[in-house]
Amino acid sequence: MSVPKVAAVIGAGTMGPGMAAVLARAGSEVRLYDVSDEVLERAGGSCQMATGALDRVEAPSAPGGSVAFEADLGKALTGAELVLEAIPEKLDLKREVTAQLEEHLADDAIIASNTSGIPITQIATALRHPARFVGMHWSNPPHLIPMIEVVPGEQTGAATTARVVGIIQAFGYEAVTEKEVPGFVENRILYAILRECLSLVERGIVSEADMDTCVKWGIGYKLAVIGPMRLLDMAGLDIYSSVASYLNPDLSDSKEVPEMIREKAGAGQLGMKTLGGIYPYTAEQVAERRAEIAKGLIAVRKTLSAL
Repeated sequence: MSVPKVAAVIGAGTMGPGMAAVLARAGSEVRLYDVSDEVLERAGGSCQMATGALDRVEAPSAPGGSVAFEADLGKALTGAELVLEAIPEKLDLKREVTAQLEEHLADDAIIASNTSGIPITQIATALRHPARFVGMHWSNPPHLIPMIEVVPGEQTGAATTARVVGIIQAFGYEAVTEKEVPGFVENRILYAILRECLSLVERGIVSEADMDTCVKWGIGYKLAVIGPMRLLDMAGLDIYSSVASYLNPDLSDSKEVPEMIREKAGAGQLGMKTLGGIYPYTAEQVAERRAEIAKGLIAVRKTLSAL
């Protein structure tokens, strides 16, 4: 399987530019579409930054493709073999847009949604040909995290799933095929971890900074190399059974958004984008932290790829 000759990314906001950069670097002619001219203008710089980061991961092995910025949906979709929908997480909007996409595409073109948890089956109800629709969930930042969840809906064709897996592997990423479940696998694991982290911080068991250190070095470091299923074998299933028997009943099982998050979000403290969330930031600190994170992800990716 090879990368598509022509691909379109619908939505040039947070994820779109990085996704476009990955496909273009692998050789695709990519059209990045958005309804906002302002967003498209910003996307040019974002694509350049993503391509630069990819060049730091490894040198291109073949002549790259291209990214064109398009405000005309019909032009963006002309000849596209793969269309990636990366618009806001609103079910009605996704249904409306995917139905519009279908009007401009050949019957064998694949439409993939980058939704982080809306059921693929529910989005597909707007399509005449739901067999060609599939979930293709990238992790953020998409140009640095080389894993994509492939999530078929109830009417997704097996050939569609196989084609998407092959395309992902063709541009050097790992494809994880899953059954449809709310939130998909990655976010379910992440949110389970975050729930326990927030519970412990709210209870005063540990500070925010010490929590970050504990998870980064005590958990994340190991899991990045080993993975949870292999870690169970390393530790021993007897040990896990013993600890889980008394620890699991004590873990947070709250069904509510933590009060700490509700209060901060309600006060407009949303994180780096508002210069304050769990931690306070200046604009300079936000830029520094983002650069540090990108540098760290590049270094870790190089190391893990060599294992």
